[in-house]
Amino acid sequence: MIREATDADFAAVIAGRAPEGLELPDGPIESSEVLGMLRELAQGIRTDFAPSSWFIIDGAEIVGLCSLVKPPAGSAIDIGYGIVASRRARGFASAGVTALLAWARQDERVAVVRAECAVDNPASRKVLERNGFAQVGQRIDPEDGPVICWEAAAS
Repeated sequence: MIREATDADFAAVIAGRAPEGLELPDGPIESSEVLGMLRELAQGIRTDFAPSSWFIIDGAEIVGLCSLVKPPAGSAIDIGYGIVASRRARGFASAGVTALLAWARQDERVAVVRAECAVDNPASRKVLERNGFAQVGQRIDPEDGPVICWEAAAS
């Protein structure tokens, strides 16, 4: 359900091509600006911690992305995820986060997985709740406004 997204994979998707062995969805995965930002973020994190980004896939089709959103802090990683608009509300985000947690539980570097979601995003809250994340606080994000902070044990 997840596959590492390499720099070459990001380059292909940004250019409108499917990475080897995968298919592009019928709609955009994300805007080229956001994909470029995610590519740069992954490149920066990957120098010290890899993998740092993954495609969420259904069969061979890319249905979303999940990634580390900043370099790990000790044994904690912070994740983000998004699903192609035409593939939302089908369980792909939950399945992608489940697969990412399974990966984290096999990686001895990771003890805690953290995530945030906007207070007014019930779908994302459900994804995290279904995957055993617990609310650990709230904060105000300069871009997203009020967000709920979540954690799940990986060890």
